Amino acid sequence: MTDEDIANIGAYFADTKAVAHQQGRKPVAPLALAADVAAGKAKAATCTACHGADGNALVPMYPKLAGQSATYIAKQLADFKAGGSTGRNDPVMAPMAAALSEQDMQELASYFSAQKVSPGNGKADEAGKKLYLGGDDEREITACVACHGIKGEGMTYAGFPAIGGQSVEYLTSQLEKFRTGERANDKNGMMRNIAVNLSKKDIAALTQYMSSLK
Repeated sequence: MTDEDIANIGAYFADTKAVAHQQGRKPVAPLALAADVAAGKAKAATCTACHGADGNALVPMYPKLAGQSATYIAKQLADFKAGGSTGRNDPVMAPMAAALSEQDMQELASYFSAQKVSPGNGKADEAGKKLYLGGDDEREITACVACHGIKGEGMTYAGFPAIGGQSVEYLTSQLEKFRTGERANDKNGMMRNIAVNLSKKDIAALTQYMSSLK
């Protein structure tokens, strides 16, 4: 085990409230077969306008897909396709995902996950770091590190996304959507239950810190 692995395990056991109600499920292996990556690259042309040719979006309102967990990307695409109360609703992504097969999603996810994410536009923020690493028990804010890792790398097998390197703008928009309930495709309402207790000041500090992680 690396020092980072040990730190992540320690963070998880230090604050397990975020996953206390997580339902057991069969682990899904990362989708990183060379054939899938090549096929995904060929199918990614329609994604480049918003997400960049290598998954590093140049417009900060769009998420970076580079280096993201393949299982997480595939799930989001499936959720965009499903929409409704159990999926993820977005006027731009819904029509893009509608025609995708499960194989398309896996191949696209494999391609983008194999790319290297570029640095985020956030700056080190002490208040954000404190919330990210320690949470706030009095306000029932679970430490982000428990699910997203010391460096914001996420936890592939658990389905928790990488957030390090994402733009401040995108991270802010998603936390706001979780806070208001506009986005509701998080497992067991985990993100909504945390985000509802965040103030705008908290979100501003957290997004700066998370974006600066690498």
